[in-house]
Amino acid sequence: MFDADKWQEIFGTISKNKLRTFLTGFSVAWGIFILIVLLGAGQGLRNGAESQFLMDAVNSVFIGGGTTTLPYQGIKPGRKIVLKTDDYEYLKKNVPALDKISAISGSESVEVTYKKRHGTFTVRSCMPDHDYLENARMMAGRFINENDIKEYRKVCAIGYPVRDELFKEESPIGKFVSVNGIAYKVIGVFTDPGNGDVNRLYVPLTTFQRACGQGNKIEDIWSNLSAENTNNNEATVTQIRNILAARHHFNPADMSAVSVENWGEEYDRIMNMLDGIKLFIWIIGLFTLLAGIVGVSNIMMIIVKERTNEIGIRKALGATPMSVVMLVVQEAVFITGISGYIGLLLGIVVLNIMNSNLEGDFFKHPSIDFSLAISATLMIIVAGALAGFFPALKAAKVPPVEALRAD
Repeated sequence: MFDADKWQEIFGTISKNKLRTFLTGFSVAWGIFILIVLLGAGQGLRNGAESQFLMDAVNSVFIGGGTTTLPYQGIKPGRKIVLKTDDYEYLKKNVPALDKISAISGSESVEVTYKKRHGTFTVRSCMPDHDYLENARMMAGRFINENDIKEYRKVCAIGYPVRDELFKEESPIGKFVSVNGIAYKVIGVFTDPGNGDVNRLYVPLTTFQRACGQGNKIEDIWSNLSAENTNNNEATVTQIRNILAARHHFNPADMSAVSVENWGEEYDRIMNMLDGIKLFIWIIGLFTLLAGIVGVSNIMMIIVKERTNEIGIRKALGATPMSVVMLVVQEAVFITGISGYIGLLLGIVVLNIMNSNLEGDFFKHPSIDFSLAISATLMIIVAGALAGFFPALKAAKVPPVEALRAD
């Protein structure tokens, strides 16, 4: 395999047939390149979609008020359904499938000041489980707790950008910030995987309700399903809707009265769609790879046919059929191996360029399993070897006299 004379002859053959060698190599490199880029881009889409869902709890359920569109027990449609803190408490106690749960009221951008520094940030009122649902992680201090809710404490947890802008190098824990003229004590600093979710201040829901004089009204209820109930999404959504229908006197079949959005189902739907796209990409990539293999096979058949006379001469001079076959196979493996490596390298380079320039909320870290890329390259090398082996074996079986007479 590493005979210097054989390699000299192979390079001599390649140099005499530059165009043919280029076309052979290009078909191989292109097949590997397309497969890697397509699979990497598909993985980038999947990573982007997963990152959007993982910014919050994946199996979340969002509940919001709406307007009735169906009459119910003599009540005309068009009635506005406003959720209350009591609804949050009732669902928390009576729906076992719910794990963490929070109520939200007031999520608006306001000016927040500390001494002479100020900035505009989102202030959101919530319940203690909210940090879990947001996937927020405390960097210092703590999040809102039950005592803050019960005692109407004027406290807040701030995102690290709020800390950086208002406090600079100063520790914010225990300091007071002014929100709409009301002083809130900073009890914690958090980070959050959501790009816009860190520019926030979280305050106790009850404190906000009292400060704004809105009683026990809330805008939304946010919860997630416990691990053992993730397969009962529809049943839980139906139970929630029936409970709220009974409490607010509307038809349970009225989908507009309250909105109950199940992110678990949406996540499964998106992931199934992306799995379909991945399968489609695999089909395209494999057909492209197959086209490269067919191209190599055709070219190797032409090479063997053109060298039939040469094979006859070699056999007449005493060369064994297998030595003739291995010479052709060695040339095929060399061309496909180098070309496959070039296609692999270019594919990885393009994925790195995509990673640097196309990174966004819905497209992240396009990549491919390296073992998969190597396997695809080895597959086309083996196909190239087989493409040279069988025509060469057929030619090697031709008697030397007939081989010398071949056109």
